[in-house]
Amino acid sequence: MANAGGGEEVRNKQVIFRDYVTGFPKESDMYVTTSTINLRAPEGSNSVLVKNLYLSCDPVMRVRMARVSVGGFSSFTPGSPLTGLGVAKVLDSGHPDFKPGDLVWGVTGWEEYSLLSGIESLRKIQHTDVPLSYYIGLLGMPGMTAYAGFYEVCTPKSGEYVFISAAAGAVGQLVGQFAKLLGCYVVGSAGSKEKVDLLKNKLGFDDAFNYKEENDLDAALKRYFPEGIDIYFENVGGKTLDAVLINMRVHGRIAVCGMISQYNLDETEGVKNLTCLIYKRIHMQGFTVRDYYHLYPKFLETVMPYIREGKVVYVEDKAEGLESAPTALVGLFSGRNVGKQVVVVARE
Repeated sequence: MANAGGGEEVRNKQVIFRDYVTGFPKESDMYVTTSTINLRAPEGSNSVLVKNLYLSCDPVMRVRMARVSVGGFSSFTPGSPLTGLGVAKVLDSGHPDFKPGDLVWGVTGWEEYSLLSGIESLRKIQHTDVPLSYYIGLLGMPGMTAYAGFYEVCTPKSGEYVFISAAAGAVGQLVGQFAKLLGCYVVGSAGSKEKVDLLKNKLGFDDAFNYKEENDLDAALKRYFPEGIDIYFENVGGKTLDAVLINMRVHGRIAVCGMISQYNLDETEGVKNLTCLIYKRIHMQGFTVRDYYHLYPKFLETVMPYIREGKVVYVEDKAEGLESAPTALVGLFSGRNVGKQVVVVARE
């Protein structure tokens, strides 16, 4: 590894965003190039120079590939590296809170080395007895999303009936495990036999089904929830949400975390059964994790013992090397990944 103190120039491989995207993203919407970077934070700045170790592929990145600015989500800049959540090692720092050798997670560039000036999102990693990649999954944004969405938005009680779509994904797999630990009945939907088996055999769901094999989602939900659904953790939207609304119980709760089935459509699908919200007095709430980061210390206190005791497990899908990042990101939208999609840039 280059000496951070020398401030020498090193080659820096980067994944560049080509231009704004409509429809399904393609690998050609990004390209890999190599530039150079000085391994010294500029004199007198608050910047932090990091070596990126793990990068996160998240569905919300598709939103940022379009020309948008909604609710604080800004577009990627064409001709510049993509940005997203990552785990990194500090090589040099002009900021008093970070020093060389610190391990951090937060927003970084899709490149080997990043000079970070906006460091509000950076958090120091304290627990290193778990895989570092967990800090963009189980112990990072997806974990916090599952925790806040389930406990804060859904206000669950033991014995309730819980349904999770995209249940084998980065967030869904955790919601299911949290619900089981609370004593709920949990069913998940996913898009392959492999994922269904994973939900039932490794992640402890009571049951699961492949939505691609169901011609009638309403009938499928009645099969798995003859008594109806108390809590729906929404990750996909569209036809699934429509079918769920008919099958919700009175005073049910729906946490709207994502709608991955809609992100690539020119015109989003309509939802016909919204009157169920009235008759069944359903509480349906959209949320983003950024409103809940103040709970992060409490989240760690809750989850770290679960991990150490083996009560919570986490499935990752690792793509090796920065050049594999475009394929890994695009694969999210065809369900190619099994578990949390991680890009391994470097292991140390």
